[in-house]
Amino acid sequence: MTRRTTATIAVLVYVGSVLLANWLTTRYGFVNVGFGKATTAGTFAAGGALVVRDIVQDALGRAGVIVLIVVAAGLSYLVSAPAIALASGAAFLIAESLDMLAYTPLRKRARFGDRRWQVAVAAGATVGALADTVVFLTIAFGWASVRPALAGQLLGKGEVVAALIVLGVATRALLRESVDAAGA
Repeated sequence: MTRRTTATIAVLVYVGSVLLANWLTTRYGFVNVGFGKATTAGTFAAGGALVVRDIVQDALGRAGVIVLIVVAAGLSYLVSAPAIALASGAAFLIAESLDMLAYTPLRKRARFGDRRWQVAVAAGATVGALADTVVFLTIAFGWASVRPALAGQLLGKGEVVAALIVLGVATRALLRESVDAAGA
């Protein structure tokens, strides 16, 4: 897959994840995430955006991520309640900026799918998930919503981040296997 194709797919998935998260939250509000915890319906899509953001940064740079956050926030007004769109835009801007601060220095020494990449993605997503959750819930639903929903939000986002890291590792292994088979 070419760098341009990867960038295009990452952009579409990133913007689509943000729009899906906001639409789901507007439509369904809070849902059960298991273990007696509640979360916004868009939490899983938002968790995916936290990982895909790193791929977008690798493909388009940090400025490209900021532009996409603004575009996704603007488009969110078309598919979600204004309070959700505003909260999402602010939360992603703050969270993704913090994600960049954690991810970028760690990513410099990593290759896609290797252990250093896993640490970079996990570190960025952890910082981003916490900031995203607190900012989003505070703006969209008020400060009182943060405490009851925090554990559910972090659980939902963590599940998606873990699944996508495993997918990245598996993809790297499959690519290495196909290169080895082609050279044999």
